[in-house]
Amino acid sequence: MLEKTSPIDAADIAGRLGLMQAGLDMVNQGFTIIDTDLRLVAWNRTFLEMLEVPPELARFGMPFEAFMRCNAERGEYGPGDVEAMVAARVNAARAFEPHYFERVRPNGRTIAVRGEPLPGRGFVTIYTDITEQRRIEQLIRDQNAELERRVQERTQALARSEERLRLITDAIPALIASLDRGLVYRFANKGYADWFGRRKEDLVGRPVAEILGPQLYAELARHIERALEGETVSYEYAALQADGQTLYASNTLVPEFGPDDRVSGIFVLSSDITEQKRAQAALLQAQKMDAVGRLSGGLAHDFNNMLTVVIGNLVPLQELLGGTAALEDYLKPALMASRRGADLIRRLLTFARQQPLEPRPVEIGALVGSLELLLRRSLPERINLRTLLHRTPLLALTDPHQLENALLNLALNARDAMLGGGELTIDLDRRRIDVEAAQEMEISAGDYVHITVSDTGAGMDAATLAHALDPFFTTKGFGSGSGLGLSMVYGFARQSGGALRLSSVPGRGTEVELLLPESAVPAAAEDEVIALADSATNRYLVLLVEDDPEVRKIVRMQLTDLGYPVIEARDGAEALRVLDSVAEISIVVSDLVMPGGVDGRLLANRVRATRPGVSVLLMSGYPNELTKDGEDLALLSKPFSRQELSEALERCVR
Repeated sequence: MLEKTSPIDAADIAGRLGLMQAGLDMVNQGFTIIDTDLRLVAWNRTFLEMLEVPPELARFGMPFEAFMRCNAERGEYGPGDVEAMVAARVNAARAFEPHYFERVRPNGRTIAVRGEPLPGRGFVTIYTDITEQRRIEQLIRDQNAELERRVQERTQALARSEERLRLITDAIPALIASLDRGLVYRFANKGYADWFGRRKEDLVGRPVAEILGPQLYAELARHIERALEGETVSYEYAALQADGQTLYASNTLVPEFGPDDRVSGIFVLSSDITEQKRAQAALLQAQKMDAVGRLSGGLAHDFNNMLTVVIGNLVPLQELLGGTAALEDYLKPALMASRRGADLIRRLLTFARQQPLEPRPVEIGALVGSLELLLRRSLPERINLRTLLHRTPLLALTDPHQLENALLNLALNARDAMLGGGELTIDLDRRRIDVEAAQEMEISAGDYVHITVSDTGAGMDAATLAHALDPFFTTKGFGSGSGLGLSMVYGFARQSGGALRLSSVPGRGTEVELLLPESAVPAAAEDEVIALADSATNRYLVLLVEDDPEVRKIVRMQLTDLGYPVIEARDGAEALRVLDSVAEISIVVSDLVMPGGVDGRLLANRVRATRPGVSVLLMSGYPNELTKDGEDLALLSKPFSRQELSEALERCVR
């Protein structure tokens, strides 16, 4: 007696069909089933994408004839009568016979179409994109045809023809080689031989394992075995050169078949992708810098506002109570830590290239000479400092304060790497960068001032060197460094239009090369800072605009200490109302970023339009917000001291 089985409900059937369809959609070949009435009953997504089937045709029951007409009308079958081409293909399909053909689509892709009849006189068709396969096969056929043709030429012309072929393959910017089944080189062009640091004559007749070396051969053996089994294989690999440089290649192994249809050898076609890998690494570094820039920008405004309040309260407190030794012990460290915090924000922004620089022509020899005394005081006696200045003055277009900070950072890094003593050398020179080198370093070709800072310290291994310029990366113990020293120098060099190159050998020391654009304009003398006299300041009424009450309190206190009478406004809208009613206002000191729709920039534009005699000084905790191309505004970055505020006001009212 037959055992009853439980019925399968419609939901279960739908679920299984959906699972089957999902599986078919993942296949990288197109798939269709046509029933006995030549109507579409099943297909997958690859079929629709590969043949660019219009969405309105992808429906159950769609006639086969509709697909043929669509293809004929858009030129898939070439020129001719559309109806005739459609009828021929429909009549052929009604025969339900196995078929295979290849068709080149208008987009250049070659599609292999294989159809097999099904029980009940339907058929299933598989569509395969064989463009790359046919290209490689054509390449092999072309090479074989060329070889056969040359064999048939006269003996006296053979040597000349072979030499010409060698010249062609050597000139092709590709790495080409051929191996027999025993993995012995039969041919190699110059590019392939140069890649391995050999002469092409030295490769022919030698085993591939010997040329690749045991480590690289072990890495590539699985790809070679697949090629020997008749499969075309593509992959990438890295090769370490004798000079220590790592090169990258994209490799394709194409099996060569003999008369017996067995693999008789392997064609090797490679291309050097080292520059591509370097570009990818540069992009990754740029993305890292962008991420740090966004982080720095988000933090800078709030931190600088807080530090403005802290420093603004500590400075007058120190002036009032500084005579007490106990208070000095507390106030000085607090003030020093606050200023270090402000400096850390500036260093972050410098790394991210968001800290505005003040470049000007600087005589580098004089700058290094003035810095030498400070460096000698910063280095222990066991470290010898050498400065090799150029015989003629070297002028660079750079920010002198940032350059001093960069050189100091490099010197302190070198000090920490020479705990047992050693020698620190600062060498100055002029260097012309050609187009090829400029492209590699992503700078403009031209003349640069070349500053080399080298030490004889512990050096860095390859893993450490690879991350040395990353922000917050440090090999020092916790609390011994921020990890921003080298990254800040790198950011400063890039922002200055120059470059930084870092090389190191474990046990032999580290060398940092800093390139800065040379300036043809002579260095100017330092500007003298002229302080405001009390009698002058009392004539200027200041409108202070700041939405943070604590910051507003500190800036007001600094202004009154400088002798300025002050009117306060909480935002830009209130400031505009005050300006309309108080004609005596001479200076507007305003925060740049404020709520309410009227920020500092808009306020400055309104003041210029309605009160052209009133000066405007903008202040911000995020220096990158301060300027835009084409603007001419008086600017002040938070946090600032009373003296810096005084100098900014002096420049503003001149």
